[in-house]
Amino acid sequence: MVRRGGSLVPVTELTPARASEQVERVWVRFRTIGDIPCTAPVESTAATLEAIVAETAATTITERGATRLDDQTSEASMEQRKKEGYF
Repeated sequence: MVRRGGSLVPVTELTPARASEQVERVWVRFRTIGDIPCTAPVESTAATLEAIVAETAATTITERGATRLDDQTSEASMEQRKKEGYF
């Protein structure tokens, strides 16, 4: 993972680390299954449903707000995807 713009970003062929970023191993979980460029994981060691629920209840930011990489690129990201036929 790399930390980018307040989010964790998986280092993959589609989302490579930038020259200025330090790659690190981090325990994470994904809120949903989604595209790598648009869905980030949240840092977590929760290993059971109960632990995930407790962790989610205690957070101060919504999981959607914490995991949407594409929304950070532009305020109009969703509208641009609609125009391109994403939905």
